[in-house]
Amino acid sequence: MAGLFGLILLLVSVDDAHADAPAIATLDWTIAETLVALGTMPRAVAQIDAYREWVGEPGLATDVIDLGLRTQPNLELLASLSPDRILISPMFANLTPRLSRIAPVDNLELYTPGTDTWQQLRRLTRRVARLVERPAAGEALIEATEARLAQLRERLPGEQGPLLIVQFMDARHVRVFGAGGLYQAVLDRLGLANAWQRPTNPWGFSLVGLEALVDLDARLVVVEPLPVGVAKRLAGSGLWQALPSVQDGTSIRLPPVWSFGALPSARRFAELLTTALEDNDGV
Repeated sequence: MAGLFGLILLLVSVDDAHADAPAIATLDWTIAETLVALGTMPRAVAQIDAYREWVGEPGLATDVIDLGLRTQPNLELLASLSPDRILISPMFANLTPRLSRIAPVDNLELYTPGTDTWQQLRRLTRRVARLVERPAAGEALIEATEARLAQLRERLPGEQGPLLIVQFMDARHVRVFGAGGLYQAVLDRLGLANAWQRPTNPWGFSLVGLEALVDLDARLVVVEPLPVGVAKRLAGSGLWQALPSVQDGTSIRLPPVWSFGALPSARRFAELLTTALEDNDGV
């Protein structure tokens, strides 16, 4: 996977002005992954250890400064770094008055209900690319991502049944992903069906108990990380064992992919899912 994002960075180097790029700080992991994929490593990011656990790739450089909690960043540390810009998402908009005393703040919106998710991902990429003065890199990232997903669609083996994509909150409750989210946008481009057709929140998921999944005949795709102790409890859970995909051994587990991410996470999810379906073809 490191090679994958190395290739992206190579592709987006067409207008490389990295040495002159503005120093960017961000509290938002979606923006952070986009900056990395554009070839502009952020100066500072909040909760770097959690980024590595939940986002995975693309990786942050070892010299990126950790700003502490996303909701309560270390403002003194941030000010000492003298960033040129601070990029946030609406989730952190309440911090704008304090952050704007340090540097200009840009609030970048994503996952707006009622709009096409993939087009939003493209718009976010272009806006971040303009802010770091690398517009050609933004176009290259969009083109490389879409070309790769088209290749992956052709690689998918045979007829694939509907998928049910979940992430555990605890041993009895999951986020199940559907319309309006990153995973659904990727499924659409890969030509895969989503078994979850019920209403979702603005981020593209529903929070449900396992019992809501029992009657759905679909292949389960479990996205890590699993909360502590969940794997052990599922091994003894009759409800979990009753799920069709668990019973017939066709369920899939994927490494972490940031479900609220941008194009880098979309490509990571597509790569991991395609490989898993290839490896489990005929199971």
